[in-house]
Amino acid sequence: MSSVESLDLSHNKLSGAIPWQLTRLSSLSVFSVMYNNLSGCIPNSGQFGSFDMDSYQGNNLLHPASEGSECAPSSGHSLPDDGDGKGNDPILYAVTAASFVERAALMDIKSSLTRANSMVVLDSWGQGDDCCVWELVVCENSTRRISHLHLSGIYYPPISTPSDRWHLNLSVFSAFHELQFLDLSWNYPSSLSFDGLVGLKKLQYLDFTYCSLEGSFPVFNGEFGALEVLVLNHNHLNRGLSAQAFQNLQNLRQLNLSLNHFGGELPTWLFELPHLKILDLSNNLFEGSIPTSSSLKPFALEILDLSHNHLSGELPTAVLKNIRSLNLRGNQFQGSLPVSLFALPQLKFLDLSQNSFDGHIPTRTSSEPLLLEVLNLQNNRMSGSLCLWSERAFGNLQNLRELYLSSNQFSGSLPTFLFSLPHIELLDLSANLLEGPIPISISSNLSLSLKNIRFSQNNLSGTFPFIWLRNLTKLEEIDFSGNPNLAVDINFPGWIPPFQLKRLVLSSCELDKSTLSEPYFLHTQHHLKVLDLSDNHLTGNMPNWLFTKETALVRLNLGNNLLTGSFAPVCRTCEFFQYLNLSMNRIEGQLPSNISSMFPILSTLDFSNNNFSGQIPTSFCQIGSMDYLDLSDNRISGKLPACMFTNYMLVTLKVSNNELSGLIFDGVNNLSIISQLYLDNNKFEGTIPHNLSGQLKIIDLHGNRLSGKLDASFWNLSSLRALNLADNHITGEIHPQICKLTGIVLLDLSNNNLTGSITDFSCTSELRFLNLSRNYLSGNLSESYFNTSNLIALDITYNQFTGNLNWVGYLGNTRLLSLAGNNFEGQITPNLCKLQYLRIIDFSHNKLSGSLPACIGGLSLIGRANDQTLQPIFETISDFYDTRYSLRGFNFATKGHLYTYGGNFFISMSGIDLSANMLDGEIPWQLGNLSHIRSLNLSYNFFTGQIPATFASMNEIESLDLSHNNLSGPIPWQLTQLASLGAFSVAYNNLSGCIPNYGQLSSFSIDSYLGNNNLHKISQGKRCSPSPGAVAKEDVGERYDDPVLYIVSAASLVMAFWATVAFSFCHSYRQSVKNKM
Repeated sequence: MSSVESLDLSHNKLSGAIPWQLTRLSSLSVFSVMYNNLSGCIPNSGQFGSFDMDSYQGNNLLHPASEGSECAPSSGHSLPDDGDGKGNDPILYAVTAASFVERAALMDIKSSLTRANSMVVLDSWGQGDDCCVWELVVCENSTRRISHLHLSGIYYPPISTPSDRWHLNLSVFSAFHELQFLDLSWNYPSSLSFDGLVGLKKLQYLDFTYCSLEGSFPVFNGEFGALEVLVLNHNHLNRGLSAQAFQNLQNLRQLNLSLNHFGGELPTWLFELPHLKILDLSNNLFEGSIPTSSSLKPFALEILDLSHNHLSGELPTAVLKNIRSLNLRGNQFQGSLPVSLFALPQLKFLDLSQNSFDGHIPTRTSSEPLLLEVLNLQNNRMSGSLCLWSERAFGNLQNLRELYLSSNQFSGSLPTFLFSLPHIELLDLSANLLEGPIPISISSNLSLSLKNIRFSQNNLSGTFPFIWLRNLTKLEEIDFSGNPNLAVDINFPGWIPPFQLKRLVLSSCELDKSTLSEPYFLHTQHHLKVLDLSDNHLTGNMPNWLFTKETALVRLNLGNNLLTGSFAPVCRTCEFFQYLNLSMNRIEGQLPSNISSMFPILSTLDFSNNNFSGQIPTSFCQIGSMDYLDLSDNRISGKLPACMFTNYMLVTLKVSNNELSGLIFDGVNNLSIISQLYLDNNKFEGTIPHNLSGQLKIIDLHGNRLSGKLDASFWNLSSLRALNLADNHITGEIHPQICKLTGIVLLDLSNNNLTGSITDFSCTSELRFLNLSRNYLSGNLSESYFNTSNLIALDITYNQFTGNLNWVGYLGNTRLLSLAGNNFEGQITPNLCKLQYLRIIDFSHNKLSGSLPACIGGLSLIGRANDQTLQPIFETISDFYDTRYSLRGFNFATKGHLYTYGGNFFISMSGIDLSANMLDGEIPWQLGNLSHIRSLNLSYNFFTGQIPATFASMNEIESLDLSHNNLSGPIPWQLTQLASLGAFSVAYNNLSGCIPNYGQLSSFSIDSYLGNNNLHKISQGKRCSPSPGAVAKEDVGERYDDPVLYIVSAASLVMAFWATVAFSFCHSYRQSVKNKM
């Protein structure tokens, strides 16, 4: 080993003297024997004279040679003889010792994995002395020293104790002085620290992806000068990036820091690292703009990924001349695309999707072709007609392979030239405003490279026969979904297409109704993995022929058609199926008892809204990959298998609206379903367990036969967001431990038999929707029990609550406030007028008295489409099924009927119901300012005076009930202008005059006017006109709020003034003339 440069034997249990023969190693530059049990003197001759005392520390019996003398070998201390008669080679001895140190370090790593209960077992480690033959280990052939360690994913925590962590002291890697490659990625969760990572001067590649790293970016000392690739993706690193941390990393060629929490502005010095070619900072929190070079020279960068940050500003194309791949997806860039971006000479990949760019694709003046192969502009605000300018814009993009323009606002017809780009493989123009026919005919010159055609969610029309694609031998995907006026003809008897599709999506198109019953085309496609023909009104029997053992289908969606018959797959095992949706058809019969063997890896199954009957087979529980199961709206009966509640993979279970029965949860307390459980509208019985636990977000049990007390004393449902127990027979009081549901957003306990007082719901700070209506709850609510700023809807109607309403002023965010059918008394507090988000007020059937505050006329009652009340209470991201849970089941009476509103409640209705109280005084004319109100009910009170003519300004009102009061005077003729009025009653008052026989009021029967002795119908052929003096006295005070009345009054005043002046002038003039005479 005369050429050895580095020898590290530190941190072992070596004893004896340091062999004097090692002084012959003239090339040795790094040497360490520290922390052993060595003794004797420290060599001071040869190369050893250059090493400092750090190389020997930690050896208590080792001492330096006396000054001026040489450390001679001790008698008896010689290299061991191996018995071959050739003596002993000190170099070979050093190699053996080095290999021993590396082997020991690897065994330390294995031991740490064993202590952490890792499920990964490195069986070869420890087998034999040569660690170079162990798995995941690579050695240099010449030196037999370890150069590469591929340790990705060697730690996998046990399922029973997922909180275990792998604790590893990284100083163990200091034994590998020849190490060039170290991959520790995907060892999660672990506890690693960069502080112990020393002595790796030859390391070129380091990967710590997904290793639970925390804190700021680590500082690398000078030993890492050779490092070229550093990957720290998917950790918890945060803060900004400092120049100090990178001062010893000047040779970096690749830096990957994606999926962390780095923030602040992007540092210019990072982009100027002289050798950096690849930089990935995606999925962080960086903001500001992309830096420009301080020297105005282009960066060396060739691949730059800044996607999913918060970047904005202009694109500095001048410093991106060397860029081959640029990804800015998911930022905040806006404005027009710069022409210079499409002039970058090396650019092949460009992704600007999910930003706010507008305008059109810029047109270059130069005719020089570009290298660009992939262009992604989807999810922006780009607009205009593609046909008007795109041919020039794409004229230089002859190398384009993939074009993504989906989810923009492009209009006009599809441009023909896109189909003839010579290398085009993928065209995605979905989710735009494109219209007209697809510009392909039997004579079209289509690019033979086409593989993927996506035109979904547009307004395309006309007829498109698949036979026009007869020359596209490479075609793999067609997606025309969401074009209801596009007639797609796929069946041509005898035609065998030259292509084999992998994905065919034609949902919500105009397909031939016999597409499935006479499947000429589908019978020719043997490689289909995705088939979606949903929403097409297809008829015929269930196409069981699709389920054969030869099928390659992974996803099948035939939902919302008119299919009949039974579900009886031909195959015994369809091993590739992962998604199956047959919802909203007319399929009947029983569920297959062997469904787990039919679809062993199925993850999503939706059979909802059919006519399935019988019981649910227990074999559903044996599909270990199932995460979504929807059997709702069928005629399924019997018990729900208990194993359904203990399936650890099941995310969502929906069996709503069936005839299922038995004990709720079948006695199971610990619910293993991960997210959503819908058992509503069945016949389940029993009491909800008092020790219920699990990670569920949604529990909906409404409409069953549950009974007993609601005891939440030992519930462990910390993740619960919505609990619906309405329409059952639950008794007792609302347990105070309901406050343990700190994340609850919706709580519906309506239509039960609950009694007693209620708990203080201000303890549930996230609560937005609370429905306690139609129970037997009682107590004085003069002080607020709902002091939470998040409460959006409160319904406590038809209970036995008492007290005044002063507490409603705390509900500043509330949209719906329903307190009807209780025993509230006192006046309606003016604090109500502070609730500017209100859409529904229902105080009917109480004992409220006094006058009505005029300030109620200042409420806006405006519903907004983007109101947070319309946002789902809970929603997970899924491309395959609906995971939203939204507001449902709030009631409001209007037009004489009780209506139940769903999630669009606050857009479709706005109203005030104060009926059946003891309110008196005049109706404030300011109520006429409620221009967005749709229902107003003041009936069964003691209001006096006249009907305010200002009610004519209620432009959107549909129902107006003023019956059973003491109102007098005529019906204001202005009310005839209420064009939307569909229900109207002023019955049983003291009104007088004629009944209007024109406008909208003429459409109501005499029942709307009964009980007014002085009110009469006008003779046929005559018109009920306003009386000359019939101006309500409130009109005097209000007329100046009406701009027309104001103008007329002002004009009259001005004319009267000038008439007086003219009269005075004329009178004086005549008197003067008379005196002169």
